[in-house]
Parts: sequence; structure tokens; C-alpha cells
Amino acid sequence: MDPRQDEAEALMAALARGERGALARLVTLFGPGLRRYAAQALTVGSEAEDVTQEVFLRAWHRAGLYDPGRGSVAAWLYRIAVRICIDRNRRGRFRRFVGIDAIAEPEDEAPGAEATVAARQRLARVRAAIRALPARQRQAILLRAAGGLGTAEIARTLGISAGAAEQLLVRARAALRATVDREDHR
Repeated sequence: MDPRQDEAEALMAALARGERGALARLVTLFGPGLRRYAAQALTVGSEAEDVTQEVFLRAWHRAGLYDPGRGSVAAWLYRIAVRICIDRNRRGRFRRFVGIDAIAEPEDEAPGAEATVAARQRLARVRAAIRALPARQRQAILLRAAGGLGTAEIARTLGISAGAAEQLLVRARAALRATVDREDHR
């Protein structure tokens, strides 16, 4: 078994007993990946920190519900993150529809080196391409890229078979390559 998984399971058991130090260690282990996932999965990426905190708050309150037989700690935490992101995106669509959504602040347009500008533009194209993917493909590719989850963990997180998760990843990568290549040749 993966030593990180062993540690994570021990931390979940400690968390279920109410040990605060276990939560701090889980945040250290999984916080950066969860934050990266949320920043890409959310319509408003600036809410990623809030989502990450909410994931760990729910983990704190529901630690006793974690069952190692049903998947890894990472898959359990990312499943919580997926659900929170879906809910936040739905609320955001409603807020925009009703017209009560806050106006986004303009991005920093400070001049930089040509290479930096080109890299930022390419990154923006990739992010736009990821947002344009069908929801399940987007979730799978973000769980892989931002969360660092393997195919089996992605499958457990999304509640699908490993083969279906692999197909989502294959389709997502192909769509991203096609979109980015098309944009690069314009």
C-alpha cells in the first residue's frame, strides 16, 4: 500500500477521534491539490480557497463516515470538492441569471516579457479549453492534473468504472489537444 495512503488513513482515524493536529496534516497533504482543482473547476476561480476550506470543514465533521474499503482518502476528499464545486457553479449561474453576480475585477495587465505574455495567453487558452469540455471530462482531467489522482481514484471519486474514467481522460486529452492546436495555428 502507498505510504501516503497509510498516513492519510491514520489521520482520518485521528480526525474521527477529534484530534485537531490530524486536520492540519491533512491540509498540508491535500490542500494544495484541492485548491488547484477548485481553481480550475469553479466558474469563479477566486473561490478556490473557500472551497478548500469547506472541504476540510466537512471532512472534520464527517471523518467518522470515511470508509477505507470504499476508496482512498484522496478520492474521498476530492469527491467532496467535486460536489461543492458543482453546487457553487450552479449558484453562480443562478446569480448571473438574476443579475446579482458581482462584476469581476479586471486582470492585471502589467507589461511583461514577450515570453511571459505568450505563456499566459497559452495558459488562458488551455483553461478556456478545459472549461469548454463536457462536465465529466472536465472533472476527470482536473482530478488528474490538479489533484494528481490516478485513474482508479478518479473512478471512485466520480462513481464510475476505471475503464470509464480512462475513456473520459482519453477524450478530454484529445479534445484539449485539438482545441489548443487549432488556437496555436491561428
